[in-house]
Amino acid sequence: MHRNKAPVHASLPFQIDANGWAADVVRLPSPNFDQRAEGMEIALLVIHNISLPPGQFGGPFIADLFLNQLDYTADPYFDQLKPLRVSAHFLIRRDGMVMQFVSASDRAWHAGASSFCGQERCNDFSIGIELEGTDFEPFEDAQYAALASLTVALKLAYPLQHVSGHEQIAPGRKTDPGPFFNWAEYQALYRKKYAELSENATQELTQEQLRSRTTPDNLQFCIV
Repeated sequence: MHRNKAPVHASLPFQIDANGWAADVVRLPSPNFDQRAEGMEIALLVIHNISLPPGQFGGPFIADLFLNQLDYTADPYFDQLKPLRVSAHFLIRRDGMVMQFVSASDRAWHAGASSFCGQERCNDFSIGIELEGTDFEPFEDAQYAALASLTVALKLAYPLQHVSGHEQIAPGRKTDPGPFFNWAEYQALYRKKYAELSENATQELTQEQLRSRTTPDNLQFCIV
């Protein structure tokens, strides 16, 4: 599994450590993961949305689902979730708080049957980020800010090339992050935060480090 070697600036939020865990997050390790294949490059970031029960925010149920601790009697909707063993690497709550369930270096079970650019099994080569939300209402500014900063940190740590929605890698089966997710805002915030980081960090890097550093233009957004 390949990681980038470029250094990161001390002020960068969500810095990814050598084991794939981010700083500044609530860490809740999920059992629902496995190892990526040897040599597999992490090239894709997948954006999802989730709410449990559907349309309700703020409860413990998303984390409980990812931890296999969901009380299936708490809501009638949960009965259909009994067979599921799922997770995502990250969850961004409505207030921008970030939770991490699986090391970004490991394979979380977030995408299911999926394909990107002809490559099947997107879990193998992707990182999954869930936004607390639905297909039917806008996301919060705090979520976009956290998502953009987390994307910068992940881009610096891994050879990410593309960002896609779950709906794009599993068309007809999935619809998230949905029509209210603002791809243009996300991309603009990502580029702004990357530019700010680059400006602050440039003076601390050697010329060799500058040449090897990844750039925001390397990350392609599948805007819909």
